[in-house]
Amino acid sequence: MKGALTKHLNIIDYTLSSLWRRRSRNGSVLIVFAGVIFLVASFQFVTGALTETALDSLRSAPEITVQRLSAGRQTEVPLDYGGQIAGIHGVREVVPRIWGYYFDEVTGANLTLIGVELERMPLGEKLNLTLAEGEVPEPGSTGWVLVGRSIKRIVKSKGTAYLSLFRPDLSQASFAIAGVFDAVTDVLTDDLIVMDIRDARDLFHISPAAATDLCVYVANLEEVPNIARKIAAALPDARVLTRSQISQTYQVVFGWRSGFASVCLLTALAAFVIFAWDKASGLSPEERREIGILKILGWETSDILAVRFWEGALIAGGAFIAGCTGAYIHVAYFDASLFRPVMVGWSVIHPSLRLVPSLQVSTLLLIFCFTVLPYMAATVIPAWRSAIVPTDSVLSGL
Repeated sequence: MKGALTKHLNIIDYTLSSLWRRRSRNGSVLIVFAGVIFLVASFQFVTGALTETALDSLRSAPEITVQRLSAGRQTEVPLDYGGQIAGIHGVREVVPRIWGYYFDEVTGANLTLIGVELERMPLGEKLNLTLAEGEVPEPGSTGWVLVGRSIKRIVKSKGTAYLSLFRPDLSQASFAIAGVFDAVTDVLTDDLIVMDIRDARDLFHISPAAATDLCVYVANLEEVPNIARKIAAALPDARVLTRSQISQTYQVVFGWRSGFASVCLLTALAAFVIFAWDKASGLSPEERREIGILKILGWETSDILAVRFWEGALIAGGAFIAGCTGAYIHVAYFDASLFRPVMVGWSVIHPSLRLVPSLQVSTLLLIFCFTVLPYMAATVIPAWRSAIVPTDSVLSGL
C-alpha cells in the first residue's frame, strides 16, 4: 500500500515537472480554456442572480392577480368583479390597480407607471423602507409620485422639481416628486413611477368603475390554488395568475435565455475541444523520445497514461477555478459589464445591475459538465495512443 502511494506521488511529481517544461504551450491552453469557462460561468451566474432578484421582488406581490381578457388581449376589469371575488371564503382583501407604460418623447424611454391604493394594500405602509429620499404621502392625498433614480435624474436635468406627463388628449398633468427609490431596488424601480390610483385613472383616462387588474390577498397561503380555481369558475372571461405561476414564468424565461446563450457558447467550447484534441494527439519528436526513455526505464503503459491524465486534470482544474473565480468577480463586482448590452435589450433607461451570484453546487456541477468533462474526454484517447507508442519505433528515431 505504501509502495503504491509512493509510486503515485512520484507520477504526480513527474507530471508537475513535465507541465513546467512545456509551460508556454500549457499556459496558452489554460488561458484559452479559462476564458471559455469564464463566459459559460458568467452567463450561469447572471441567470441565477436575476432569478433570485425576481423571486425576491415577488415576495411582496399579491397572492393572486386577476385580469380580464377580450379577444385574447388584456382589457380593463370592472370593479364589480372585486365584489364577487371578495365573497369567496378565504379572500382577505381585493385591491384594484392601474398600471401601464408611458412613452417619454424627450428621452425615448418607456416608463412603467403604477397607480395604487396604499392604504388598502397589506404591505403599503412598508413602501417607505424602499425609499432613499422623501417619504410616502398621507393616505388620500393626490398629486404626488414616487420615482426611480433615472427618472429623478431626467426631471433634474430639466431644471424642475415636478414630473410633467401628458394625458391622451395632450393636456398636461404635473406631479410633485415625494420620494426616490433606493439604488438597491434599481433593477425593479429605475424606470418606475408610483402614484395614487386616482391620478393614474385621470392620466390614462380610465373609468372610475374599472381598473387594469385586481390584486387578491389571501389569508391562508395553502388555499391559494383553490381560491384561484373558484375565481376562474366565477369569472369565465378573467385570467387568474397566482404568485407561484408568475415565479415559474420568471424561471422559465431566465432559464431559456441562459440556455440559448450557453448553446451559443458551446460552439466556442467545441472549437476549444477540437484544438485540445489536436494538441494531445499530435506528439512532437521530443515527446516521443521522452515516452521511449520512460519505457526503457521500466515505466508501464498505465503509468504514462496516468501522467497524461494528471496533466489534463491539472490544466482543466486550474482553468475551472480561474474561470469560475473570474466569472464571480465579473458579475458581483463589475455588474456583468461585458454582457450589459445583451441584458439591457431595447430599454433606453439602463438600471444598474447589483447582482449577487449564489454559488450553488448544482450550478458549479453544470458548468463542470459543460466544460471540463468534454475537455477530459478529448484527451483520453490521444493520451492512450501516446502511451502505447512502441519502444523500438521511438529508439529508431534516437
